[in-house]
Amino acid sequence: MSEENKKTFHSGFWANVFNPSTETDELIHYLQSIPLFKNLTEKDVSNLIGVMHNRNYLAGENIFNQGDPGIGLYIIREGEVKISRENDKGNKIILAVFNRGDFFGELALIDSEKRSASAIAKIDSKLSVIFKPDLDDFIDKYPKKGIKILRGITEITAVRLRLLNEDYFRLRTEDKK
Repeated sequence: MSEENKKTFHSGFWANVFNPSTETDELIHYLQSIPLFKNLTEKDVSNLIGVMHNRNYLAGENIFNQGDPGIGLYIIREGEVKISRENDKGNKIILAVFNRGDFFGELALIDSEKRSASAIAKIDSKLSVIFKPDLDDFIDKYPKKGIKILRGITEITAVRLRLLNEDYFRLRTEDKK
């Protein structure tokens, strides 16, 4: 077989026809490794992927701003995102830095309040987003799976609140020394 024929035979089109993409399988396993979706089956996560939106952000690009409507949960597939909040004097304080596998904005799926902080891509990042209306539709269609997701959100929120309480306590204790 000539070199040219080998290239044609191994083209991207034929490779995709005969070797189905493992990207979806990888995304399913990746999502199942996130505490939020750990109790969902592969089929459940596959259905959930159908309502997810993928977004790419350049380093320094705002994902959302403090005060924006809270409309979705963001999952970091690649990259790094910093969460910061501006105080009354205009000073920005970094609250957290999240990496691959982390997620943020989960409260928007519960209360639809305005964002309490801003999210900025620290480096080029790939995120998956679940918007509240899409999750609400998913929960209406699959209530048992929705309960598992909401339970996951509750567990993560509780963990984050406990950590925040510990930080607050430590700061208050240090102030009294």
